[in-house]
Order: sequence, then C-alpha cells, then structure tokens
Amino acid sequence: MLDYSHDDWKSRAAGLSFRGQAFIDGKFVDAVSGKTFDSINPATGAVLTPVSECDEEDINRAVAAGRAAFEGGRWSRMAPGDRKAVMLKLADLIRDNLEEMALLDSLDMGKLVTDAVTIDAPGSAHFFQWYAEAIDKVYDEVAPTGPGDLALVSRVPLGVVGAVTPWNFPLDMATWKAAAALAAGNSVVLKPAEQSPLSALRLAELAAEAGVPDGVFNVVPGFGATAGQALGLHMDVDCLAFTGSTAIGKMFMQYSGQSNLKQVWPETGGKSPNLVFADCEDLDAAADMAAFGIFFNQGEVCSANSRLYVERSIKDAFVEKLIARAQGTQPGDPLDPASKMGAIVDEKQTQGIMRFVEAGKKSANLVTGGERVTVDGKGCFVQPTIFDDVTHDNPLARDEIFGPVLSVIPFDTEEEAVRMANDSIYGLAASVWTDNLSRACRVSDKLMVGTVSVNTVDALSAQTPFGGMKQSGFGRDLSLHSLEKYTALKTTWIKYKA
Repeated sequence: MLDYSHDDWKSRAAGLSFRGQAFIDGKFVDAVSGKTFDSINPATGAVLTPVSECDEEDINRAVAAGRAAFEGGRWSRMAPGDRKAVMLKLADLIRDNLEEMALLDSLDMGKLVTDAVTIDAPGSAHFFQWYAEAIDKVYDEVAPTGPGDLALVSRVPLGVVGAVTPWNFPLDMATWKAAAALAAGNSVVLKPAEQSPLSALRLAELAAEAGVPDGVFNVVPGFGATAGQALGLHMDVDCLAFTGSTAIGKMFMQYSGQSNLKQVWPETGGKSPNLVFADCEDLDAAADMAAFGIFFNQGEVCSANSRLYVERSIKDAFVEKLIARAQGTQPGDPLDPASKMGAIVDEKQTQGIMRFVEAGKKSANLVTGGERVTVDGKGCFVQPTIFDDVTHDNPLARDEIFGPVLSVIPFDTEEEAVRMANDSIYGLAASVWTDNLSRACRVSDKLMVGTVSVNTVDALSAQTPFGGMKQSGFGRDLSLHSLEKYTALKTTWIKYKA
C-alpha cells in the first residue's frame, strides 16, 4: 500500500461499492421516510452514493434495538473473554479491509488516502484491539467494612449509548466512542456526521461479521437537526458522547435537561496554542511540527495548533522557516501519494474558512497562501495560509477556523506567552518548545488544557486520556479512563453472620 501509485489508488477507488442505508438491529435498512441525501466527494464534486436520511422514527428503531439487545444480555452479560474475542476479530477485520476503510474516508471527506491508510484506519484497528484487551483486565472492588458486612463495588454498563461523531476523522472518532462503549458492555447508536457516514456504515457491517450481536451496534446517518436532536432528546438513551463544535455541544447539554438527564460527554472546540521559546535548540524540528500541527488533515483537527506564539527574538527567522514549509505543503488530489494536503470537507466549510482569510487580509500580515484553489479545475481546496503579527484580539487568534490557517503572535516574556495562551474560551491542547526542563514543567503546569505536548505537537496514544477543559468540553476519550464515561458504579452490600 505504501508504494501504490496515483493510478493504483484511483483504480481501487473506482472498484469500491458503497453502503448508504442505515444499519439497525443487524440489518441495512432504508430510512422510514424513504428520504436520502447525497454523499459527495469534496475533491471532485462527484456524488458517491445516496445515503439514508434518518430522522426521529429511525432513531427510535435503533434505540429500541439497542435496548432489547442490552436487556436480553447477549452482549451486556456476555462473558468478558467472549466479548474480548469478538472485538479482537473486529480489529482484525479492519486490518483485513484497510485499503477500503482508508478510501471511504478519503473519498467521503477529502483527507489524503496515504494518511487514512497509515494513520486513521490502522489506528482504529489498534483502538478496538486495545479496548478488547482491557475487557478482562479491569477489576471491580471490595470496600473495607466491619465483620459481618461485605460491600462489593462493581462497574456496570449504562445501557444504550448514543454517539455523535464529526466529519474530520470519521472512522477514528467512531472508534474512539464505540470501542470503549462496547468494551464496557453497552449497546451503541452512532450518528456519524452527514458529510462522512460511509466508513461508519462499513464498520457496522464488519462488527456484525465479527460477531457483535444484532442490535448492539447501530449506525443511523442523518442530519443534526433531525437525527442528532432525536438522539439527544431520546428518553431511553442513557449516555451521549459527542465530538464537534462547542455550540452543538451546548445543545446536547440542553437536550439532556429537556429529557431524561442522560449523561452527556462533549469533546468540543479547540484553538490550541503552540509556544516556541528562544531556548529551543532545534528550531527546524519546531518548524516542521508547527507546520504539521496546523496543516495536517487540512487543519481540520479539533486540537490543531492554530495559534503560534513565538519569542520575538527568533520570530522573523522562524516565520521564514514556516513559509518554506507551507509552500511545500500545497493541496492536491487526495488519492495522489505526492499530494501534501487534501480537500476541505465541503463547500460550506470552504467558504467559512475563506471568510476568515479575507477578513484577515485586512487586519493582519498575510505572508503566504490565502487563496482557494482547484485541482484539475474541481474541488474544495485552500492553500496553507500564514498570517504574521496577528493581534491577540483578532478573530484569527480567537475563533476556531478549522482549516489550514495559522496565526503567528510574538511574545517577549514567558508570563506573557502563558497569559495569552490561556486567554481563550478553549482548553483542549497546547504545545511547548524549549530545552529548559524547568521552563517546560513550569509552563506546562500553568497551561489550562487537557494535553500539553512538550517538544512535539498533538501527542496522544491509546494509553493516555484525550479531552479538554473550559469550553472544549469534559470527560476523556482514550485510555482506561474513557470507560468511566460508559459505566456506573454499583454497590452491593451483603450482611452475613460473622
């Protein structure tokens, strides 16, 4: 796969078949209304396939199937070793279908197929394997009591988990939610983003092939205002996990209060700061990763390092390094291994990015990029864009653009850098570049974010929790801590004759 040519990938893409129906209770089904919407390739504008446009009736069917499966115990009370074996098989099936899963995401939302096949798809298989291996290694507790009492503390599944996932990492984000929720013994109703539902639907098919019982994993494509809202308001959904914008995360919190007080776990917006100090010895590595941190996946990353704070004494030289890297990271056909960036997910997102860029041209110093482009006369593509000398109150530095747009802001002191980095409604992630260990620890301690990456960007693994502070949400994906979202503590107190 790593040595596939552009023609190889195009040939494999041409041979794909797409599943566009909802997956409910172990079967592909049309929406009750019969409505569909088109899945569109943003790199070409071509329609990939019609997709079932599900709404409240379909959500009701899926939740009912999930509840029946949960109450029936065919997954929730399955022996841990057996549940583990099914999830391990699912991980293997993802690996067996790696090219297909990568192509589905690349065609559906515009990401580079080389990234999808080397990062996203194998990462999803890894996360399913990791949570499968955790199933029979997480122990319950015995509380300390006096003679004649035995207090057992069990971690039990919640029931039906709703998951609403974004379009930027379609397979990965579905996996982050579903793998942990399924490992804990829950049923899952997943609503993928309408821009990118195809890999989630294929994942459901693979889950059934692996042996996940009917009704345990359901995928219901549709729009947020209909299917998403219905899931958020549903009285029989016990928990809802969401990744997306802060505004929509707040809506799901409201839906919980309007319905059954279901637990809601939002991972929402981000505007991650990247602090580069003059005592960083390898500025080339810092520039490489600063460019990666904003241009990877076309900047469509919730934790993208879109605010770059550079110590003034090195700022001009550092910006020159960044310009060179941006100019070597131009967008191209996502199926071409030579391309350095893919397409923006759709026309609406492209226009939103360009509104920020056009406003920025009037308020900051554009040093590279700043234009919408096409590839072979088609598609939603934006050049990697850098604005220098951005003021801290500029929307370029305040608002989540969710595109390949970097704002460079100089600072003079460590205190100033930390103050500006923390002066945001968001608190998802941050990066710090310094070879002073005391400074690395001191600054990391002061940054109000969920993850601080020192001398790298966006560090994460299955072993470490990922999530934010402030209006970037709460709760954590990844690590054993994510199981806490999908379980409840249950005490069973037994009195006996001592």
